[in-house]
Amino acid sequence: MMSLLVVAAIVISVALGYKTKINIGLFAIAFAYLIGCFGMGLSPSDIINMWPLKIFFIIFSVCLFYSFATVNGTLEKLAEHLIYTCRAFPQLLPFAVFATAGAIAAMGAGYYTVLAFMAPITLLLCERTGMSLILGGMAVNYGALTGANFVSSQSGIIFRGLMTGAGISENDAFINAFGIFLSTLVIPLVVISAFVFLTGHGKSMKNSSFVATPPSPLNREQRITLWLTLAMMAMVLAAPIAHIALPDNATVTFINSKMDIGLIASLFSVIALLLKLGDERKAMASVPWSTLIMICGVGMLISVAIKAGTIDILASWIGSTIPPVLVPLVFGIIAAIMSIFASTLGVVTPALFPIVPPIAATMGIEPMVIFIAIVVGAQATSISPFASGGSLILGSCTSEQSRTALFPQLLFKAAPIGFVAALVFNVLLTFVY
Repeated sequence: MMSLLVVAAIVISVALGYKTKINIGLFAIAFAYLIGCFGMGLSPSDIINMWPLKIFFIIFSVCLFYSFATVNGTLEKLAEHLIYTCRAFPQLLPFAVFATAGAIAAMGAGYYTVLAFMAPITLLLCERTGMSLILGGMAVNYGALTGANFVSSQSGIIFRGLMTGAGISENDAFINAFGIFLSTLVIPLVVISAFVFLTGHGKSMKNSSFVATPPSPLNREQRITLWLTLAMMAMVLAAPIAHIALPDNATVTFINSKMDIGLIASLFSVIALLLKLGDERKAMASVPWSTLIMICGVGMLISVAIKAGTIDILASWIGSTIPPVLVPLVFGIIAAIMSIFASTLGVVTPALFPIVPPIAATMGIEPMVIFIAIVVGAQATSISPFASGGSLILGSCTSEQSRTALFPQLLFKAAPIGFVAALVFNVLLTFVY
């Protein structure tokens, strides 16, 4: 009975957030308190301790450092330079848009931030180069998703935190997160390549008269910010990779044990402030506070669900009902449906990731396969005009006419193509493993 109540609370939180536009995390905190304290006999301190402090600290620290690149214009300037390099090969412009959005998101800008300033640029390029709106929209959306999924970027960090919270070791979480990144890199490249080389999109862009003006060079603050960002990414990646390659080396093991991306990002934030790379108040304001509250609030409600035994019941049901070969596919479909109405980072992955380890252990499936299936499925429908990605792209249209033309393309072409591509990938992934 209590498990059904918790599940209903999660659904109601999402529905209320969608209807009222109030942060879902706030509803989740309220339900966690009411159900946990008055329904399950937990103390208020128990509920407060369910706040995922580690995930909160890591996301806050990393986003604070990366926000300097947004505040001082480094990311925008980088986008201009990367797109300019493609001026001689207009038919490759979708790949340039994808790579640009991906690189900027991987540097920590996050999915929504990248779309906010890359979508208008991309749609403007569509008008000037003959690139179709649907191809441009898919390229920028896929790029922002892929880059954000990088192991040291916003989504990648959240995935790693959720996995370790579900009982996965730090090393395995790193490997799983890298698998998610590679998977969400392969799918877009295949889809975009099919558009460019197997349809008329590439030919129309090749015959276009695309004129690109040279961007201005990076200033002092932007150059230093870029080098600091690359240095931090290198530090964060070097230690776990070295430990995976040399697991018995005592020195590597010691260094890896002292590495924490949240603390490293905090150190680099101090360096950025001392070097005056951006205004502290603007950088602090750029931290995605609403996303943080949503992730942590839902995390509290998920912790209540774990206490109530909801996760074990759901894992047992899936384990006894669905054949092992179909488990990743089913998880991908569930995640895709959920993400139409709810955030991948704030709701879908916090709700589904804790189920993965017990199901994987019971059915003899590699956990990474299910983790990948969940993320691939959840992000497949993000370009729907009803989802956050599609709505941001529609909002970036320069005219009502282009917005009206793009809406059905996103709903009836882009979203179904992404969904089918995700299903095919999850099926192939299941048979490979």
